[in-house]
Amino acid sequence: MTTEHTYDTVAILDAGSQFGKVIDRRVRDLKVQTVILPLDTDVKDLTKYKAIIISGGPQSVYLENSPKCHPELFNMGLPILGICYGMQLMNFMFGGQIEKKATRQDGVFDIAVTRSSKLFAKCATDISSVLLTHGDSVGTPAPGFIVSATTALTGIAAAIECEEKRLYGVQFHPEVDLTAEGTTFFSSFLFDIAGVIPSFSMDSRKVDAIAAIRAQVGETDNILVLVSGGVDSSVCALLCLEAVGPERVYALHVDQGLMRADESAKVMAALRSSIPTLKVVDETETFLNATTEIDGVRTCKLRDAVAPEVKRKIIGDTFMHVSDRAVKEWGLVPEKTFLAQGTLRPDLIESASKHVSGNAEVIKTHHNDTALVRVLRDQGRIIEPLADYHKDEVRVLGIQCGLASDLVWRQPFPGPGLGIRVLCIEEPHLTETDADTIARLSALTAEHNAAAATGAAPVSASLVAVRTVGVQGDGRSYRGLVALSTGQPACEVDWASMLTLAKAIPKTVHTVNRVVFVFGEQLTQAHYTDITPTRLGAASVDKLRAADKVVNDVLHAHSLVRPLSQVPVVLVPTGFGVAGAHSIAVRPFITNDFMTGVPATPGKDITFEALDEIVTGVLAVEGVARVMIDLTAKPPGTTEWE
Repeated sequence: MTTEHTYDTVAILDAGSQFGKVIDRRVRDLKVQTVILPLDTDVKDLTKYKAIIISGGPQSVYLENSPKCHPELFNMGLPILGICYGMQLMNFMFGGQIEKKATRQDGVFDIAVTRSSKLFAKCATDISSVLLTHGDSVGTPAPGFIVSATTALTGIAAAIECEEKRLYGVQFHPEVDLTAEGTTFFSSFLFDIAGVIPSFSMDSRKVDAIAAIRAQVGETDNILVLVSGGVDSSVCALLCLEAVGPERVYALHVDQGLMRADESAKVMAALRSSIPTLKVVDETETFLNATTEIDGVRTCKLRDAVAPEVKRKIIGDTFMHVSDRAVKEWGLVPEKTFLAQGTLRPDLIESASKHVSGNAEVIKTHHNDTALVRVLRDQGRIIEPLADYHKDEVRVLGIQCGLASDLVWRQPFPGPGLGIRVLCIEEPHLTETDADTIARLSALTAEHNAAAATGAAPVSASLVAVRTVGVQGDGRSYRGLVALSTGQPACEVDWASMLTLAKAIPKTVHTVNRVVFVFGEQLTQAHYTDITPTRLGAASVDKLRAADKVVNDVLHAHSLVRPLSQVPVVLVPTGFGVAGAHSIAVRPFITNDFMTGVPATPGKDITFEALDEIVTGVLAVEGVARVMIDLTAKPPGTTEWE
């Protein structure tokens, strides 16, 4: 982006946050132009900006390789807002102390704010609900700084400030939806503290996207666009068609053998009229037998892979190989053919792409951001007109492009398909800390049961010997699963109590990042070490595909597809005591930004009738022993389990 402009512009300095682009989005929503720059940008290159925001990040300021800023950054005289790591860095640079607390804070907490602070002057009350994701905290404020907000329960500094220098720091994430007054905090910083004029309004993004495609492709080159059937890739294809015409756009839908029931046929039927060049290919055997190289080492075949990142990278690279073959079969010249993808900003953030962050950790590798994709991107051969968009923005653009409503609002389905919804495993995940984890779970549930109303069903908490992917403290976690049970039908469960317990467990039991509730009359035991060895073979994929169809049929029948942002269905390699069986986890999830979100509440966001139909239908699938509902917010659990 050019910095020669007539708008007040805010520089966002990247310290590695998974939410870095969400900061950018929130500020632009307030009609303020932004630019994202490296944290160590020289101060002489920052003087043109009206204010600075420093993002969060996964590192500790005391680590030798932690992200560093220019020594004079905080003495420039510009107003600065430091978020999480940005706040800790600010305090550290001025001589304050940073401490690692005994208890992590990952989740939504109440903070007590000082409303005499300009940052919090517009708060509705003295208490505000925010998202905290951190281990390190401000122990002692630096000289000249005061604490302007504290966590309501623990009294840890949630915000510091030096009003004289216009330096403000917050330990929470104001950019995400889970922070109730986040937009208010940004507004106060930008307009009341920094004096920014909100005059930036983007031109039609559709026109901009089409112009960018034309400029990149030129007048003679062709485009191969991968179309999954989701809104992102469909909109990408429509933009390419409008930009250069159907004679130069070749659309390809790849059935990798990991699709939902009848998915490819439905995609073809839905998009045939709007994307006339669309071709469908069945590459089931290609993908299951595929390998790739990771750090110079050849992997096993996909059908034998266990680790989530290995599966993701094999699938992503195989998409590239299939695309290369399609280019040749169409008789196209590779050097004159661009690859178009419906890549979104969250994809690049979670994959730690250098195009959005130089410091972020990989949460999960998206199929559209593997090593082979990055090579093509560096060569300028990738077209990604939606790479600056979030899901809700793409849906608006889809409507502008004339895409059918059912496709616009189709729930997201990952490119790797069911391949990352089958938890593959060779042996149970057992650690030296399991006994301590179980003891902590027992103590938490005992405390919970003691505080429950008279006559309430006691809760049992179980450690399950599998791992799932999460995001904690702006970094990736691959940790344990806890299953709760009460032996009650869905309509009798105290779901508010279950959700509270599900929040509490990862905060104090750091070996855990996901909590589920298990339906059924039989209470779960303290520890399940029995697992069902699982691979991406036809049997496991077909079992999940059948369960997924049950769930999605119920969602459509009860008009829940649009209210629930996403509902992954996962095959979990344990039968909870039933040898050789699997269980199915259903994750009804609610989000606006697809970077954070909350689990759907049974009886409120998803009806008991729908839940009962899901449980009954899924248990009818051969080899399924139990059904679970995921009660984990994001963070600490990612939307997908892998």
